[in-house]
Amino acid sequence: MASLGYARVSTKGQSPALQVEALEAAGCTRVYTDHGVSGTRASRPQLDKLLDQLRAGDEVVVWKLDRLGRNTRNLLLLLSDLESRGVHFRSLTEGVSTTGAMGTAMLTIMSAFTQLERDQLSERTRAGQAAAASAGRPAGRPAVTANTGRVIHARQYKDAGLSPGEIAKLLGVSRATVYRYLTLGEQ
Repeated sequence: MASLGYARVSTKGQSPALQVEALEAAGCTRVYTDHGVSGTRASRPQLDKLLDQLRAGDEVVVWKLDRLGRNTRNLLLLLSDLESRGVHFRSLTEGVSTTGAMGTAMLTIMSAFTQLERDQLSERTRAGQAAAASAGRPAGRPAVTANTGRVIHARQYKDAGLSPGEIAKLLGVSRATVYRYLTLGEQ
């Protein structure tokens, strides 16, 4: 029996280090990690690789249930597939597993709450966008223009030979933001 871990972060700028460390400490012999992939997607590159490696008696371990999925239907289908293949599932944070009937019931309930949390977030986002529109304000982050101080500094740092990662640290932004700044600076 092998314990295989799965970690996921939704954006490229996030770090899965906390998840990976916890999974390794829990005895996972290998951890599959998806970067910048939404938990609402049924198919994810590393998750698909993990699922292809599984054999009866293996165990899939996640740091937290929502790392495996944020859509109740997909999550329950995945757990059902694991069960039919004789594969166990364990979530470290929630402390539940599919090795017993109570654990399976708890996972079903928790996946419904995961979906509820996601739906509420979407509702709040839509309400905020509607409020901004009714007040005549654009929704979302303010636009960044080419003459913004950070954009100018990013360009100067690049001309001085610094890498985007080094520039990101100096400016306190993500590397992706530095790339956007540099694109603006070229216009």
